[in-house]
Amino acid sequence: MRIWCCLCFGEEEDSKKGYKSMRDPILGNNGDESPDENSAFDWRNVFEGVNVAAVVSPQAGAAGDLGVPKNEEIDFDSNWLSSAVEVKNENYSGEKMLDVNLNLGLSGEASSSTVLKEDSDRDTCSKRPKVTSFSLDWDNHLLQETSYLCPMNEGGGDVSLSNLLGATDVEGKDSKMEDLDVRMDLTDDLLHMVFSFLDHIDLCRAASVCSQWRAASSHEDFWRYLNFENKQISSNQFEDMCWRYPNATTINLYGTPNIHPLAMKAVSSLRNLETLSLGRGQLGETFFQALTDCHVLRSLTINDATLGNGIQEIPISHDSLRVLQLVKCRVLRVSIRCPQLETLSLKRSSMPHAVLNCPLLHDFDIASCHKLSDAAIRSAATACPLLESLDMSNCSCVSDETLRDIAQTCGNLRVLDASYCPNISLESVRLVMLTVLKLHSCEGITSASMAAIAHSYMLEVLELDNCSLLTSVSLDLPHLQSIRLVHCRKFIDLNLHCGMLSSITVSNCPLLQRINITSSALKKLVLQKQESLTTIALQCPNLLEVDLTECESLTNSICEVFSDGGGCPVLKSLVLDNCESLTLVAFCSTSLVSLSLGGCRALISLALRCPYLEQVSLDGCDHLEVASFCPVGLRSLNLGICPKMNMLHIEAPQMASLELKGCGVLSEASINCPLLTSFDASFCSQLKDDCLSATTSSCPLIESLVLMSCPSVGCDGLLSLQSLPNLTYLDLSYTFLVTLQPVYESCLQLKVLKLQACKYLTDTSLEPLYKENALPALCELDLSYGTLCQSAIEELLACCTHLSHVSLNGCINMHDLNWGFTGDQLSHIPSVSIPHGYSLGEQQLPNEQPKRLLENLNCVGCPNIKKVFIPMAQGFLLSSLNLSLSANLKEVDIACYNLCILNLSNCCSLESLQLECPRLSSLFLQSCNIDEEAVETAVSRCMMLETLDVRFCPKICPLNMTRLRVACPSLKRIFSSLVPA
Repeated sequence: MRIWCCLCFGEEEDSKKGYKSMRDPILGNNGDESPDENSAFDWRNVFEGVNVAAVVSPQAGAAGDLGVPKNEEIDFDSNWLSSAVEVKNENYSGEKMLDVNLNLGLSGEASSSTVLKEDSDRDTCSKRPKVTSFSLDWDNHLLQETSYLCPMNEGGGDVSLSNLLGATDVEGKDSKMEDLDVRMDLTDDLLHMVFSFLDHIDLCRAASVCSQWRAASSHEDFWRYLNFENKQISSNQFEDMCWRYPNATTINLYGTPNIHPLAMKAVSSLRNLETLSLGRGQLGETFFQALTDCHVLRSLTINDATLGNGIQEIPISHDSLRVLQLVKCRVLRVSIRCPQLETLSLKRSSMPHAVLNCPLLHDFDIASCHKLSDAAIRSAATACPLLESLDMSNCSCVSDETLRDIAQTCGNLRVLDASYCPNISLESVRLVMLTVLKLHSCEGITSASMAAIAHSYMLEVLELDNCSLLTSVSLDLPHLQSIRLVHCRKFIDLNLHCGMLSSITVSNCPLLQRINITSSALKKLVLQKQESLTTIALQCPNLLEVDLTECESLTNSICEVFSDGGGCPVLKSLVLDNCESLTLVAFCSTSLVSLSLGGCRALISLALRCPYLEQVSLDGCDHLEVASFCPVGLRSLNLGICPKMNMLHIEAPQMASLELKGCGVLSEASINCPLLTSFDASFCSQLKDDCLSATTSSCPLIESLVLMSCPSVGCDGLLSLQSLPNLTYLDLSYTFLVTLQPVYESCLQLKVLKLQACKYLTDTSLEPLYKENALPALCELDLSYGTLCQSAIEELLACCTHLSHVSLNGCINMHDLNWGFTGDQLSHIPSVSIPHGYSLGEQQLPNEQPKRLLENLNCVGCPNIKKVFIPMAQGFLLSSLNLSLSANLKEVDIACYNLCILNLSNCCSLESLQLECPRLSSLFLQSCNIDEEAVETAVSRCMMLETLDVRFCPKICPLNMTRLRVACPSLKRIFSSLVPA
């Protein structure tokens, strides 16, 4: 069984002809039995020129006759909404197919796509059949539901998606539908539910699909709220809409032309109107008189309008009105008698008089009513004994006398906004039930006003921004939750004992000196840029974060506040950046996790006993001399930014990385970090052997040790390295070492050894590497800027077979790099074994054993190198060679199978270049004096060369790059100068 469900349905029932084909209204056949099979169907006709009246009117006729007034058309997008659901039942043969169209009509008329076969008692004209649960068990329940028969066209064919689009039977025969009881619960209610998610524009588009959708989209449930804001709608059009939807409950006419006649029509014809919004125009007195006839009206909003002629009294009387908003309205006098009114807003309205008779009024807003006198405000507010919220901000004439009368009359007043009222000081004002008090920019508010505020023991929110005469605040309010003090220029002292206080905003109070806060709810305190703040006292058991950035006057006593016993037992984060008056900082806290002291330039001494401290920032503390971290939970620490530090004590069980780079005067250091793996003491010129020995003893897991420019470290200190069995990286550059014997004896697992500029090493100091098999795991050696002689370097390169990376940058005693050794030289070379699995490709090694395993050789800036000769048998493992900045290099002859990168940049004397490097991928010849023919010949034997750099080569014309590409077809990138040099 195959069931088609298409959301594109046909016409209404015809009492004379029976059921029409579902495709007729869509194809525009107007009742013809069948369309022309050869005619092309134009989809644009479905959505072109859709009439608003036909879309939204439940009385609309057939699709061919929309029957609506002219000039009410609206164009819609041609979005065809359809879906097909195919359900196959294997119990039926594949030759027969049942096509059932499930109409989801919601109109008051019977749908033409649903025909009742057996259940004659079912009311086919019911408007909205009840939706029951929809069963997905097709085999057991589908045939037991209420029977629906698929409508057939007059030719007898079944209505499926194919013939809905105008397709005909392939065999030219009409298929007959089997009689089958099928009840589907996809009723009009489901379509109604789907349409409930659409706005008015989408409903109009959906109505253009078919008559059923048109009827469903025009249901009154979707048109109870009519929004014509800023629409150019005429009186006739609006009258027609009111006639079509007499049950509309909400109308918005803000910004429409001629709002008075439209408003009159709304209140006279819509008896169910509950909410009405008007604005931008003039409303006559007759409108307010007619309001009494709109009995169910609950909310009336008039914005930016002139009431009456602007110079007369406007009476507003209504027995059921709950909300009235007259915002920015122009009227001489308004009289309001609404016994059920709860919310009234006269905000920004220019009226000098207002008379209220609203005994149930709760919320009253007269903000920015500048023309209302003090007596008028007093009379209006005291006429509402149940008032709970009053906004009189920007009413400059309000006095303390008015507030006293309001406090006596309105005993339930909870919210008061008296901001920008310069004449109030709250003298003798008692607002006992008040919970929210806003007093922004009230010039009369002083410290004496706090006595009146203290009587509001229910107060929860207090805002005192820009109170320029306020000097101190001292409150004990058990329910206060939030307080604001911003731009109080003369404010000095803040004293709060409020157990529920959770938010404090203090900013730009340049004279604030003292803060005393007691609160059980406060979790975060931010007091940035309080330049005069010197004293803080806190009793906040739940405080987690404190930010005192740029509080320049804070003294060392602040440390007691944030240490154990200081009133913040669970404090986790403390920021004291740029507090330049701090000199001696000492914290003892079992809760502190993060501490920032960046920019505290006067800090001399730091002592931290914070076992759970994980982060500390000391950027800019360049005068710190003594530091103690005992104990801390730090995992890494960088003190290289403290050049004046001379004493250091660290006890950090979790620390893995310590950097003291640049602590040039550090003479005493006690480091107890059992998990430390990386230690950098570069440029610690005062670090001596005893300190190094103590450190290696207490930190046995160190793997990387940098002692560059530590001239005070001698043999005893290096011998202590035997306590570091995992040491693999050692940097002794720029030291005064004479012998490396302590290193050979202590660092058996060393892999990287850097000896840059160790000019006091003798020529024989490296012989144990290849004669005594010292440091067998060593693979990288850096001898840059050293003074070893040529023979010592050649012997090292020839005999130290386990080295893979060697750096000889700036070695002035290195003259030539010639690996074509004589027989006498080869006799001294020990046997070399190739690593297991090392692939040499197609290159076959000679019968003699390989001579070296060197992979990377750097000889940058060696001024005396003139010739480089590397035959294939000697350098077959070499992959990278850097000879740049060798100004006297003239001849290069390299035959190396694995060489990938060759850098000869700035070798300005280079004349001859011979290469036999089949795997070379990058060749750099920048600023070389070599000619084109030599380069062309060299690259011709490099079959995998991809990158060639010949920029600033005076003898190579950038216009002749084609020759190089012909010589080496594998080239992908050639870098050359834009113009000839």
